Amino acid sequence: MSTRTADTVNRNPNGTAWQCVLICWGTKYPVSIVNRLVRAIADHSPGVARFTLLTDRDRPGLDPRVTPVEMPEFFRQPALMRAGCQAKLCMFESGVLPTDLPAIYVDLDTLVFGDLGQALSLMDTPQTVAMLQSAIIPFGPVGRFIFRRTEGRKYARGNSSLVVFHPAQCHYIAQRFRELFAQHPDLGYRPMVADERFISWAAQPHMKALSGRFAVKLTLEYMSRIRIWLWIKPLLPWIRSRRHQQVAVTLNGIDIKPENLMKLRDGDVVTDNKGRALIWSGWTLGAMRQRILDFYAGVV
Repeated sequence: MSTRTADTVNRNPNGTAWQCVLICWGTKYPVSIVNRLVRAIADHSPGVARFTLLTDRDRPGLDPRVTPVEMPEFFRQPALMRAGCQAKLCMFESGVLPTDLPAIYVDLDTLVFGDLGQALSLMDTPQTVAMLQSAIIPFGPVGRFIFRRTEGRKYARGNSSLVVFHPAQCHYIAQRFRELFAQHPDLGYRPMVADERFISWAAQPHMKALSGRFAVKLTLEYMSRIRIWLWIKPLLPWIRSRRHQQVAVTLNGIDIKPENLMKLRDGDVVTDNKGRALIWSGWTLGAMRQRILDFYAGVV
């Protein structure tokens, strides 16, 4: 297993070249899931020049297009591999990723149906970091104003299932986390609670939001505490349009995983730990139900 990826690139003459970053530790995700995601991204994204898997162990059977790279020892501490997933911050560590291309990090439980490279259009500058919006305070001028006025106590937050960034410009994120971890090894400093909170806080001046027309979390788009809303949403034309355009959907949450969804029967209901329900129905999910079934057929 390599300690760093090669700097050679197969550049795409028809679009911006970029590198795809994946992270896998422990035994939760089999290699088949990693390979399925790689195939989907490669099939739909002509600009992807390389795949890097940051991992804590050898992964026999890995797609040959993927270069496995050992996660830095610091980020393999048990305290950082728990629910907060702070270990994901290793992708910002200096020397881990090549710095010649912008990068898109993708969670392994993400379904991809289109060109992820479209997200690179959000990068106004190489310092831009783009994520899905996950809090009321929006990324942009309002979020930055609140961040400054509260001296970093309040800020816009995102979800890290997809992260667009340039490795050459983001080493400060990992370095800042190391510095704070030395002061707060119990992760008691609020922005350190989770990787996505820390990224949002550390890079707040450069954060932008990925559109819900580009990517979403399944729990937000297709689940709700109000079940009747799940039957109404498919009737609304702007929601149908948004769902049609989405190129990536992340199956976030412990209960919303492919191995569980593939076993559901028509009409079954799954509820997550926040009380949000998923109704496994062609009406409530539309094309997404068949997309999930097709994406993971023969994989899980």
